[in-house]
Amino acid sequence: MAVEADLPRLLQGVQMIAAPGVPGPLCVAGNRAFPVIVGRTGGQRQAAVVAAGRLDKGRVVAFGHTGYFDGPSLEIADTGALVANAVRWASGRMDRKGAAVRVAVVHRPQLAAYLKKAGFAAEELDGKKLLAALDSFDVVALDANEVADPATAEAILGFAKGGKGVVMASLGWGWLQLNPGKNLVDDHPGNRLLAKAGIAWADGYLQRTAEPGFAVRADVSPLVHAGHALEALVDARRGRRRLDNAELAQASLTLTQAIRTLPNGPNAISVALRRLGPKAAIDPVPLPKKPLKAEAGLERILLTAQIVEMERLAPEKVRAHPAAEAFPGLVPKGAERVRRVVSVDTKVPGWHSTGLYAPPGEVVEASFPPGAAGKGLFVRIGCHNDGLWDLAEWRRAPAICLRRPAIRTQVRAASGFGGLIYIEVPDRCALGRIDVAVRGAVEAPFFVLGATRPGEWRKTIRSRPAPWAELATDRVIVSVPSSVVRSLENPEEVLEVWNKVLDACAELAARPLQRERPERYVADEQISAGYMHSGYPIMTHLDAAESMVSRERLLAGNWGLFHEMGHNHQSGDWTFDGAGEVTVNLFSLYVCETVCRLKGPGHPAVAMGAARDAAYRKYAATGPDFNKWKSDPFLALTMYVQLREAFGWETYRRVFDEYRKLPAAERPKSDDEKRDQWMVRFSRAAKRNLGPFFQAWGVPTSESARKSIADLPPWMPEGFR
Repeated sequence: MAVEADLPRLLQGVQMIAAPGVPGPLCVAGNRAFPVIVGRTGGQRQAAVVAAGRLDKGRVVAFGHTGYFDGPSLEIADTGALVANAVRWASGRMDRKGAAVRVAVVHRPQLAAYLKKAGFAAEELDGKKLLAALDSFDVVALDANEVADPATAEAILGFAKGGKGVVMASLGWGWLQLNPGKNLVDDHPGNRLLAKAGIAWADGYLQRTAEPGFAVRADVSPLVHAGHALEALVDARRGRRRLDNAELAQASLTLTQAIRTLPNGPNAISVALRRLGPKAAIDPVPLPKKPLKAEAGLERILLTAQIVEMERLAPEKVRAHPAAEAFPGLVPKGAERVRRVVSVDTKVPGWHSTGLYAPPGEVVEASFPPGAAGKGLFVRIGCHNDGLWDLAEWRRAPAICLRRPAIRTQVRAASGFGGLIYIEVPDRCALGRIDVAVRGAVEAPFFVLGATRPGEWRKTIRSRPAPWAELATDRVIVSVPSSVVRSLENPEEVLEVWNKVLDACAELAARPLQRERPERYVADEQISAGYMHSGYPIMTHLDAAESMVSRERLLAGNWGLFHEMGHNHQSGDWTFDGAGEVTVNLFSLYVCETVCRLKGPGHPAVAMGAARDAAYRKYAATGPDFNKWKSDPFLALTMYVQLREAFGWETYRRVFDEYRKLPAAERPKSDDEKRDQWMVRFSRAAKRNLGPFFQAWGVPTSESARKSIADLPPWMPEGFR
């Protein structure tokens, strides 16, 4: 563990540091590694945003966001002091007088300038110059991506082991987004290096503990360290220690992150888990009615270890996991395993449905044409893409999807949970249309509008044995349990409504009706956030599945399903802070009005008539307050409804089209600019001065923006003050 004096030295003069962007967590697992500053994750649980440790004779410090090396962050609170302390401590010369610490700063001119000003002998270098001059420095400060080259990584590793210092920054979730198909365990260059010190960048987000970022805390839980967490759970299981629910949840989170992030191969955690599992008779099977809660520490980390191990096993060694029976379900006994050839148009990126299902624990094989190998394609098993790792309870296993890259023409894959099979296509793939042969799969109910004959659907297709089904158009695909489509007589009429919904969203957003790829909805036992959430795919709970395949329920106005599709059509250019859950509902309103033909707005919280007037009077009684406006999305939506009533949807479409065509230089760069541009552009489109209207609602705009529309006749809704 940490040398007793190390932490005070690193935190000397530091009370608060910045939070550039959304920092991510660090795993701390080494015997000589320790957290320096922590953030919150998953409620009140903690994870390190800055960590430090020893690597043989050397010292390392890791930061959970690359922005910590940028000029603006260095000037916020005590961030610069912490970075300077980290460099000084890593040099091993904290107490020694004499020549300034020599620091090589790779591709970070603002950091080099800051360190020079702080009295360090800092020099900014590129990678090539670094290797040539490495021996002349005491410390290297760099982004983890700078050690992606094996020669550089080897040199930096030797530099640290020999007694020098490394200060490194990265962002786990950001790196994953920029490196699709790769993982933090095997591919993240910083983890390959610093995991030897027991420090690694993990996936996930950290919540601030204070303004403007993270406060130095005296109550950092020792359970943030994976070694302590495992020891505590084992002692609790054996009756040698009592842990309350908060401590159990903290230990569970810490170890879950460590198991998912530490590199392959035996380590203290994996060895202890293997010894403990059989002896303790632990059966980690999450069920909808008997979830694994955060307090179920050992059960959750053993399940995590099983999931990670299945990811790394050869397909032939994978077995069906017991949790698969509850979700996503088993294939009926005796179901025929088939070989099918699937045609894939690689001009369309994303998941390509095959209408096939991989049984849990069984190998399926996909054969690609020779030219397709190594072109970024994947075989995916499972549509339930949400990870549940940070949630307080797991009603299903927290990760049940599998992806295997098509680096060769033959791809063999097996999932312990099973799932629908997809061929994933990257953006800008130039292979054209290819045929992929899939073996060992079970057929699933699958209806494609315009390609599947309704008679065949009723006769055979809807009865296919897989537990999950899909209905598809070139605009949208819905994934639901097969049980909800077994009695569906006419998928065509359902999908025709879905096409109208998607076209309406595109129409309002002023986008082309022809999409780059179909949108997706997936029903799930449990999702990562909210009742539904947007994305690719849009995720919903299982109780929405029947509505997704019912023409009547869709036309009755399904606000939630339309709302999430609205998020997928929102633009940050015309959505300022506080309006994220407001402008999205324009799409729900538009679909309810134009597709569903509802007489009302489609949601009881959208006040109309006298109720709306009363709500506004109550809001404005003590003066319009933008913070209140932002805290009540349906009250704020009233402002947009008033514009719709006065100027029509066509004005909205013209303004959205104007935004879509803006050159980069004219797009708003700040929230102030977003509010100003929205008022000015809508005023010009409506040919009315909306400045007084915005002021009546308390939405801040600048005097210069209001003056720019002063030539237009002022407008307020009738009877509105």
